[in-house]
Amino acid sequence: MAKEVYIPKQGQTVEEVTLVRWLAADGAKVEQGQEILEIETDKAVFSVEASATGYLHLGPYKEGDVVPVLTVAAVIGKPEDKFTPATRPGEPADAAPVKSAPSAPAVVAGGDGQETEKAKAFASPRARKLAEAKGVDLAQVTPTGGGGQRAAERDVLAYLANFPQAPSLREVKVTPVAQRIAAEVGVDLRTVTGTGPGGKITKEDVERAKAPAARPTVASPLPVLPEVEILERMPLKGVRGIIAERMATSVHTTARVTLFIEADATEFVNMRERLKARVTEAWGFAPGYNDLLAKIVAMALRQFPYMNARLTADAIERLAHIHLGMATDTERGLLVPVICDADQKSLRQFGTEFRELVDRARQGKSQPDDLTGGTFTITNLGMYDIMAFTPVINLPEAAILGVGCITPQPVARNGQVEVRQMLILSLVFDHRLVDGAPAARFLQYIKDLIEEPYLWLAAQS
Repeated sequence: MAKEVYIPKQGQTVEEVTLVRWLAADGAKVEQGQEILEIETDKAVFSVEASATGYLHLGPYKEGDVVPVLTVAAVIGKPEDKFTPATRPGEPADAAPVKSAPSAPAVVAGGDGQETEKAKAFASPRARKLAEAKGVDLAQVTPTGGGGQRAAERDVLAYLANFPQAPSLREVKVTPVAQRIAAEVGVDLRTVTGTGPGGKITKEDVERAKAPAARPTVASPLPVLPEVEILERMPLKGVRGIIAERMATSVHTTARVTLFIEADATEFVNMRERLKARVTEAWGFAPGYNDLLAKIVAMALRQFPYMNARLTADAIERLAHIHLGMATDTERGLLVPVICDADQKSLRQFGTEFRELVDRARQGKSQPDDLTGGTFTITNLGMYDIMAFTPVINLPEAAILGVGCITPQPVARNGQVEVRQMLILSLVFDHRLVDGAPAARFLQYIKDLIEEPYLWLAAQS
């Protein structure tokens, strides 16, 4: 019997991967443990090994295709075997079909607990769990996973964000006849006001609410493009596609507010120069501004725990550990290595781990856990002479800190004009989790530690 080759899971948050290239041809003899396929996640490129010794028979997936994890990508068996996986192409092995109506939500008929026959909709386990908890009909969710065939958890969250007042399926009461007609004509029963006894939806209610389609969709933000000569076309997939999706989701689902503050970083710069002269040889690297700022932010997050939080579907969660994400530019796109328990590490420990994570990210060798689990993110564009900017929140975190360049500026100080090293910080936060004044206190605390570095000792005592 042929042995199936699955796309492996790469961490808890990875739901789909991009096939980079097959390392063995269709029909080739392979050995168990031999690398036969390269896949790319939003973190790195990984190899998939042969699950048995035999002849490789490839599935219908081409290089560049995006497929869910646990998909059967090939089989290994005898020369005459064919690719006949137990699961359908594009359907992951652990994504059991979820029952939901194709045109109307699955609801209780007449309140007696009997349900109509439902069609199959496919979703990831986490999407299915969230949908069940929130009473969301997956037929109403626009899927983006598996080439648009499979609903992911992010799709359910986006639906809840766009339709926060949509009633639960369990709250809808409808007569059997009205339910049958709604399914036939495509009426979303959650949008219908019932006029029957106890608010039950009747046949007449459905007739008045006839609609051509039930699934809510978001109009494409892209305008009609004029006919122009195209220099190069790069498919929006892989890391770039994931970045585009996550950034758009963040912008459209958060209540973003940006606070700017200017800090006198003169003493901060002097401290770093003295530190470089004293420890570079012993540490093997020169401590940089990112290292120092990260330690300051970690102290601030410990002082103001409401900033070290995340938003779930029904609660704000303040997190016990401070895991700092440090946005990093790589050839594959923007990646965010995460230093866990940043507040518990010394400056030397932080700097050493940070450099190791960045090196792996830039080489495309990040481990699954290197870029997950962050609770707050710092992004620095100062090396490109950017004064200030408004970064996008890295969901589900509450905020992100943007760091500009340090520049000499004339400043009024003690009645005199002096040239000081000035730094602009921008804090972008989600107003759903944090109000303006508490966020301002957090940012002001960071400014104080930059302007008077000796306050670090007080912060740690």
